[in-house]
Amino acid sequence: MQKRELPQHLGAEAQVKMLEETNCGILPFSKKVYESKASPLFATGIDILQINIGYTCNLLCRHCHVNAGPERKEMMSHETMLECIQALTKGRINTVDITGGAPEMHPELRWFIESIRAKAPDTEILVRSNLTLLTGNEKYCDLAEFFKEQQVTLIASLPCYVKADVDHVRGSGVFERSIKALQLLNSLGYGKEEGNLELNLVFNPEGPSLPGGQQQLEQEYRKRLLDEHGIVFSNLYTITNMPISRFLSDLLENGHYCDYMTLLAENFNPLALENLMCRKTLSVSWDGTLYDCDFNQMLHLPLAKSAPQHISEFNQEGLRNRRITLGQHCYGCTAGAGSSCQGSLL
Repeated sequence: MQKRELPQHLGAEAQVKMLEETNCGILPFSKKVYESKASPLFATGIDILQINIGYTCNLLCRHCHVNAGPERKEMMSHETMLECIQALTKGRINTVDITGGAPEMHPELRWFIESIRAKAPDTEILVRSNLTLLTGNEKYCDLAEFFKEQQVTLIASLPCYVKADVDHVRGSGVFERSIKALQLLNSLGYGKEEGNLELNLVFNPEGPSLPGGQQQLEQEYRKRLLDEHGIVFSNLYTITNMPISRFLSDLLENGHYCDYMTLLAENFNPLALENLMCRKTLSVSWDGTLYDCDFNQMLHLPLAKSAPQHISEFNQEGLRNRRITLGQHCYGCTAGAGSSCQGSLL
């Protein structure tokens, strides 16, 4: 992987201060929600337990909201993984969403997935992958087969179907490695209509703009990837770039911060509030701390004080109706058709 010049990352406290105190002429998000007669926002249950098992990654993507990279050392402990499994069984949660960083790089990922399968066999297991570790690396060369054996649903980042655009955002050579990985997954049955191995791709814009319509983009992806590379997939998810971490630093460095925040605010869609992922998702950090979503996790914005704060304290009743912690970055999830880790909300 080539070294790349990236904007200097702001710490969580500095990011929150920037988001909450910089006057871009837009309303505080909480007030916008209040004007929409949807305030305050409360969770409605826990359908998904999203677990970030570590911030280590082999890539340095320009839009990464985790600020993940090779130098990040945060990794979930075995004990915390056990506590997550206990919460899954205790809470009867339908889906576990394993993310990072690159979750493949956690040395206990396989044990974690096998343990979830053993303790909660009906739980759907999602793994988020940047694809590039699945081929050409002896340490991970059989991981795709393992995912197939464990019936893991894969959510794979592919921010464009054009080589130059992907390499600009993610690093030189990443597009070709991603294509090889997708072809491997197809050969194992992933993404095929006749099978039950889901392969979902994720698109997010290269710069400070909203994603296009999810359905239209999916059709474009299907045609280009099939015609040029013989690749098929299950679904495409469009995700809005969140104004946090590395993307926030990029906005500030290029003088686009207020322009982007204004774009998000002007495209606020109150219909998206009903389906916000924070209402049915609980986010677990690598150290077991609980958050309303992965984005709040990166900003260290805690759950409401009345709710359990750590996965070891998991309590379904204390968490399922919690009040959601809001911030200016939440405009990113409510702009246009809305945005979540599962794609468009509307």
